[in-house]
Amino acid sequence: MLNCFDLSHRVAVVVGGTSGIGRAIVMGLAEQGADVVPTGRRANHIEEVCVAVEAMGRRTLRQVTDIRDRESVDALRETILHEFGRVDILVNAAGFTLKQPTIKLCDEQLSSILDTNLTGALRTCQSFYEALKGSGRGRIINIASLGSFVAFYEVAAYCATKTALLSLTRSLALEWAQDGISVNAIAPGIFPTEMTNGIVTGTARGQELLARTPMRRFGNPEELAGAAVLLASDAASFITGQCITVDGGFLASGVNS
Repeated sequence: MLNCFDLSHRVAVVVGGTSGIGRAIVMGLAEQGADVVPTGRRANHIEEVCVAVEAMGRRTLRQVTDIRDRESVDALRETILHEFGRVDILVNAAGFTLKQPTIKLCDEQLSSILDTNLTGALRTCQSFYEALKGSGRGRIINIASLGSFVAFYEVAAYCATKTALLSLTRSLALEWAQDGISVNAIAPGIFPTEMTNGIVTGTARGQELLARTPMRRFGNPEELAGAAVLLASDAASFITGQCITVDGGFLASGVNS
């Protein structure tokens, strides 16, 4: 295995790849040689990330995509197959959280978070299934959460979707192993991003999270790239149905002092 992490000549799609964790994964895959298509709902953010990918000498394309709309997802797939001829790696990094007392959660809010965090990921997996099967070494990487394992105060809907996403990861791994598709997940610890910064930075919640993290710091989004590269590469050829937690020791900790 001369370089089992080399992703040259592979095409990766990162849904939700225009900011935060998704953007860091885009850059990590591109650094290892992959052509990467980042997508989301904001054209200006897509443009910025695509410019960065091209600056590394990789190919990409720009297409606004809404994972809540199956036609939009299918259109993205068709454009990529037309331009690149293949898809080898799919990363589902799109998602959002909502903090409020669960008793006040309305049906519309629940439907919205489910449609993005869970159903949207299933849509993309279904849409890209045939292309990933055709790759011969297809890889799906779903972005789970610490909330896939433990409860967080007043984010019940988010935690429910992320728990379900981890279950979906295992189920697809079981079903699609015979098709040459590996399906795994990454569960990030606390990474201040556009989505979470206001909740964890300089707040009592953030201080509690730091106290429960043995490394006593939050993560940097770039620290997730290594796990994504591993799961996308030949180094993970016999890994499927698993979740790598990148959390500074949060889930391992009991009493920290």
